[in-house]
Amino acid sequence: MAASAASPPLTSPRIYLIRMAVFLTLAGFLAFVLYRQIVPAFMANPGLNGLILGATLIAILMAFGQVQRLFREVRFANRAATGAPEPGNPRVLGALAPALREAQAGRPHPQAQFQPLLDTVASRLDEGREILRYIGGLLILLGLLGTFWGLIDTLSAVGGVIRSMRAGGGDAAVMFDELKSGLAVPLSGIGLAFSASLFGLAGSLVIGFLDLQAGQAHTRFYNELEDWLVTAAGPAPARVPVPVTVPVPVTVPVPVTVPAAAALAPAATAPAPRPPEPSPRGDAVLKDIADAMTRLGTLVGDSTAHGRASTQAMANLAEGIQGLVQHMRAEQQMIRDWVEAQANRERELKQVLDRLAREKVE
Repeated sequence: MAASAASPPLTSPRIYLIRMAVFLTLAGFLAFVLYRQIVPAFMANPGLNGLILGATLIAILMAFGQVQRLFREVRFANRAATGAPEPGNPRVLGALAPALREAQAGRPHPQAQFQPLLDTVASRLDEGREILRYIGGLLILLGLLGTFWGLIDTLSAVGGVIRSMRAGGGDAAVMFDELKSGLAVPLSGIGLAFSASLFGLAGSLVIGFLDLQAGQAHTRFYNELEDWLVTAAGPAPARVPVPVTVPVPVTVPVPVTVPAAAALAPAATAPAPRPPEPSPRGDAVLKDIADAMTRLGTLVGDSTAHGRASTQAMANLAEGIQGLVQHMRAEQQMIRDWVEAQANRERELKQVLDRLAREKVE
């Protein structure tokens, strides 16, 4: 199971960290170019926008952590492939560590036993990404919350401006100044709405890309781990054909004593019923059952790779057993009919003998 050091079974996820770093660099450069437009938008509501940026920063760190933790897992698997594992158990491959150590000791596991462990590894890889997806949705929700908040402030401020306007005559310049001062609040509400949507959608875009890279890193890690375990696993158990015992119909001989051959001549003229013989169809059914059980025995050792074939073999076996039961019932009925015919023949012979005995006495 040892692999050469020049070709480790698992590759490093460094390329995904580089992609994430390049993307964040481009996003930071774009924010620096638009600095003068971003600062006023941020100051429209520093509290909500600061919360959005804080959640985005936390999600960025978590995304890098999801990829960074794969380095230890890859290092552990590669050292295990060379026969020199690191001390302790990794977090993701903790369930596989005992099996890998046994494989290094010369006791490899069959492939079917690794599938539940691989499912555990996949569930552990998805645990951290669920939080990233939640934060991405939370950023969109915070952006919508800021949008509705700003729209409510805008509508209420516009209503207040309309109510404060005097219907009577007056100086036009004074009324215009009052209108401008009254519209300042609605305009600030519009700024609050659009700034929150801007930061929420931008943060969700960044987190979505980072989550995509983390998912690709996890997928490649899982696929390479699965391929390595398939090639490094021990051989499947020996395929032992299942012996099949074929029942043979049993005939029941009935002894008949004939003291006087001449007296039995009338009764012996009727042809005696022949015992039932196994039908060719029953032999064919038994042969099909034996073949199906043999195929099933060869498929039990590798149930993971041939799951559908095992299911088909089980179905064929069930059909064959059902046909065998029906055939055996028919054979039993034939045997009962034959025994009953023999009993009737014995009764007839006894009646003939009794009649001959009475005639002789007379």
